[in-house]
Amino acid sequence: MSLVIVQGLELSYGSKTLFDESSFTIGPTDRIGLVGANGTGKSTLLKILVGQVTPDNGTLTFRRKSRVGYLPQDLQALPEGSLVDAVMSTVPGRDGLDERLIAVEQQLNATTNVDEQMELAAELAELHEERDHFDEHFGKHRAEQILLGLGFKVSDFGRATTEFSGGWRMRAALAGLLLQDPDLLLLDEPTNHLDLPTLAWFDAFLKRSRKAMVLISHDRAFLNRQINKVTSLETEGVRTWAGNYEDYRRQRAEEYERLLVQADKVANRRKELETFINRFRAKASKASQAQSKMKQLAKLESVQLHEDRAVVSFAFPVVAQSGREVVKFSGIRKAFGDNVIYDGLDAQVLRGQRIAIVGLNGAGKTTLLKILAGELEADAGTVQLGHNVVLGYYAQHHADTLDKHHTILEEMMELVPDKPQGFVRSVLGSFLFSGDDVEKKIGVLSGGERARVALAKLLLKPANLLVMDEPTNHLDLDSSEALIEALEDYTGTLMFVSHNRSFLDALATHVWDVRDKKVVPYPGNLADYLVHLDGEAAARARGEEAEVKGEVKGQPTEKDRKRVEAEARQARSQRAGPLKKEIAKLEGRIAELEAAQKEREGQLVDPAFMSDYAKSRPVLDAHQKAAAELEAAMARWEAASSELASLGA
Repeated sequence: MSLVIVQGLELSYGSKTLFDESSFTIGPTDRIGLVGANGTGKSTLLKILVGQVTPDNGTLTFRRKSRVGYLPQDLQALPEGSLVDAVMSTVPGRDGLDERLIAVEQQLNATTNVDEQMELAAELAELHEERDHFDEHFGKHRAEQILLGLGFKVSDFGRATTEFSGGWRMRAALAGLLLQDPDLLLLDEPTNHLDLPTLAWFDAFLKRSRKAMVLISHDRAFLNRQINKVTSLETEGVRTWAGNYEDYRRQRAEEYERLLVQADKVANRRKELETFINRFRAKASKASQAQSKMKQLAKLESVQLHEDRAVVSFAFPVVAQSGREVVKFSGIRKAFGDNVIYDGLDAQVLRGQRIAIVGLNGAGKTTLLKILAGELEADAGTVQLGHNVVLGYYAQHHADTLDKHHTILEEMMELVPDKPQGFVRSVLGSFLFSGDDVEKKIGVLSGGERARVALAKLLLKPANLLVMDEPTNHLDLDSSEALIEALEDYTGTLMFVSHNRSFLDALATHVWDVRDKKVVPYPGNLADYLVHLDGEAAARARGEEAEVKGEVKGQPTEKDRKRVEAEARQARSQRAGPLKKEIAKLEGRIAELEAAQKEREGQLVDPAFMSDYAKSRPVLDAHQKAAAELEAAMARWEAASSELASLGA
């Protein structure tokens, strides 16, 4: 039985239609990835499912007594009170259960009738049992477990929710949602405010759940790990696909190939019929046959190919080379009141490095980038840019750096007043702003549109040092991956903060861990850094175990740590070997398939060959089969290459 049935859904805003007679179902164990370009209605669809937006037409049928939980991308409110109380208050039914307990106790105390006392005592026992069950699943201990997993400290439990920053308030809302354990979980970019350790915990928490979920995320790796089904918002409507995001991409590509072949068949049949009709319609002996062919032609339906939406497509220009030392931090101190963020920070950035800045929320990652970009002034110490360094800054909160009163074009032209308007419009076109779109005010743009404007500004003045704070926030999956591809070819130096594992895995060559009011640099990519952390954790665990046994005291030795890291490196090397062999084999097969496809395509464009059905049919079938195999081989090659890259090989 379906958990949710949506039928004939229709919704328009002015001339823009988001849903046109769309229908789909959500099963009780479906883990759905909701994908589509910015502006196609992903967040709106979640709001429809939770009842915050009413569609123009259509029906939504929920299974009886099913509960829906929703985490919006931007949190509007959080219950007042202490953190734990606020999280617990999100679970429905607690107040009603307490009221029933009090009422039954009062009735029991007031009556002297033995039969009534027995009946009320039995009811009271059932209510206490129900309350015990409620506390076990939705009580304080469970709430505290979830809060700890999401990165809160025990000392935070009694703090008022108003004391927390926006990111931590979002985490508290997520804690309340996870505590409710609803039958259907609706999550709109839930990882936007999670640091790496918390993201790992949240990832594992969701994987253990067997409840239904609809997830919007621009992190491809996270999406693939969590879902078993894709609902895509395409130009032809709402579509559903089995499998994860990679499976969806493969199936859609295979479908497109089938449609191409079918369209060719229809076009050839149409041409054949038209040729016969034009040749014989005037001959009396063939008139009836010509009429028959005309009826066949009228019934012949055209094949509707996929109308792909435009996607962001751009490349960073080649930039002038800077000196070897790009940035030098010396004795940096920064505090906000009594909260000391940095104290005596010394660090160096060298040309060509791609540094991922990681650490717990609140450790000072964004603060460091703001100090470097000149948005914040350090209390002490200096930041020195190297020879010929040109800095470009992409802020996490675009509203802080864009003038909401400007049009898009005005915002861009202000940065390069000496450039012709045609050049600026061409850059904006790469970010899907064309025609009258460039006259829109910044203040009316969506989060995704503002993100694209901020990215476009980086291309107007080529910088050889890019400083980027959560650059994939508010971007859809296609735009996020386009940014990754552009940065992979970027020739300058990059420093960035990101919660997006796909982004981190693809780009980082060095990691800075913000801790203890300084940064600890680690050479290597994110996988190397995580191996190092695993080694530290294992060494600590062995040291604690040995201390319990009375064997050692204090911290694990450097020898222990190096041994653990060596074991981890060996394990990665053992996995990398088979991956390299598989990639080489796939590359050989892909080359074979592409060569064969090219040869067949040469035949298929020949009208004489296509008119001979006996000859062309086997070639068409082989072309279709090879296209599917080629797409599958490319998908596996991408997955294997990504896994190999994540191993640092």
